[in-house]
Amino acid sequence: MKTLTFKIEINAPKEKVWSLLWGDATYRKWAAVFCEGTYAVSDWEEGSMIQFLTPNGEGMHSVIEKKTENEYMAFKHLAMIKNFEIEPVDPATQEWIGATETYSLTEVNGITVLEAKVDSTDKYVAFFNDAFVEALSIIKKLSEE
Repeated sequence: MKTLTFKIEINAPKEKVWSLLWGDATYRKWAAVFCEGTYAVSDWEEGSMIQFLTPNGEGMHSVIEKKTENEYMAFKHLAMIKNFEIEPVDPATQEWIGATETYSLTEVNGITVLEAKVDSTDKYVAFFNDAFVEALSIIKKLSEE
């Protein structure tokens, strides 16, 4: 497992970037780069479960490991989801269990730096390298409108 890091500077306050990251309608816009129609089901509170789902019911079952409002969100992936059901862990999914995904926001003089880190297997490094760059660009565009 490799940890990939992505950063972008956004000309907007971190509170606005935060709301665009995790608001349902705007989350769907930037997360669509990973799979069209992607959405999340959660109350978005620290310690709560969250499911990242595609329209056909595939995705990740995770926990919000840490949340600091307007500054930091960390997810720990616990299981895969297929047909809207949490799958038992098997050798094929074991490599993803415990993977983390974090988002941090720091603001200086009205410029917010958004940093995303994601654990990835070798198989998905190229995909994430492309998708995260595109996702952060969408977040930047939405935030600066």
